[in-house]
Amino acid sequence: MAMKLRLARGGSKKRPYYSIVAADSRMPRDGRFIEKLGTYNPLLAKDSEDRIRMDVERVKYWLGQGAQPTDRVSRFLEAAGVVEKKTRNNPKKAQPGKAAQERAAARAEKAAAAQSAGEDAAAE
Repeated sequence: MAMKLRLARGGSKKRPYYSIVAADSRMPRDGRFIEKLGTYNPLLAKDSEDRIRMDVERVKYWLGQGAQPTDRVSRFLEAAGVVEKKTRNNPKKAQPGKAAQERAAARAEKAAAAQSAGEDAAAE
């Protein structure tokens, strides 16, 4: 059975509240799970003590049994010091969008034209 440590959404519309659960990977996101390991409330401040709560001992047990954490849960575990930090590489995220790149190219072209016009005027 392929196990996952993942988030199960609760809460009302526009007021999310998540449970950190150990579940079979074939089950739906908010469906059947084996054990509830903690909670995550994204509406609280990032430095709040109650934002992420988890039973670290049970998380370590499930990791020892071969459960794979999802990306978000693995970030929580890295912050708690349970697993070592992974290197992530998303080079496209740092690049501006297509329109912004076009604007930057036009701005650079305009600045180069203005600089060359200024040099021509200084030479005369």
